[in-house]
Amino acid sequence: MNYFAHGLPYLDQPYVLAGTAVPDWLSVVDRRARVRARTVAPHADATGAEDAQLAAGILQHLDDDQWFHGTRGFVEVTGAMTREFREVLGPGDGMRCSFLGHIVTELLLDRVLIEQHPGVLDRYYEVMSEVEPTVVEANVNRWARQPTRQLDPFIPLFLAERFLDDYRHTERLLRRLNQVMRRVKLPSLPREVLPVLEHGAELVRDRQGDLLPAERYPGIG
Repeated sequence: MNYFAHGLPYLDQPYVLAGTAVPDWLSVVDRRARVRARTVAPHADATGAEDAQLAAGILQHLDDDQWFHGTRGFVEVTGAMTREFREVLGPGDGMRCSFLGHIVTELLLDRVLIEQHPGVLDRYYEVMSEVEPTVVEANVNRWARQPTRQLDPFIPLFLAERFLDDYRHTERLLRRLNQVMRRVKLPSLPREVLPVLEHGAELVRDRQGDLLPAERYPGIG
């Protein structure tokens, strides 16, 4: 899952919503500051306090990832995407293609959900803007393996950049995808992958029920 899919059911709970983004934020700004369920769980005590809500959102993200990556839909769609990237990029590019099969499936799922819920992406950003970045960072530093000073300044940039908007447009999605490739030190992707992204969106749309089973995913909050 990616940001929008993780957060969609929690648009009425700002700090839970922020918590669903924390693991992905940390993967961007400071991979050393990982959060683990065992250190976060004691703080998700249902009191309604900001730290409890944040902890609940982080735990929800971690749980979502566990069941989502185990669904038949995810295994089959990522496999299909990997094969399509390999056809374009060549059989000698296996590691990059496997990485792409995984991440592109998740980005395209956000694209499909954003398209299906007009106007809700604006609400996502509006609710997220209600959280105080210093509060998020302070609590994450209580629970993370190592503290970070990168989260507080990054959250306003996340809100200003609104890169989730770009997922709806294939060429802009490719630009964002290449930013990810540079961050993980993999070669950038050529424009020849644009048809793969377009077909991937169709595949994700067709398999949405297998990617987000109704018994596991509550949908929009």
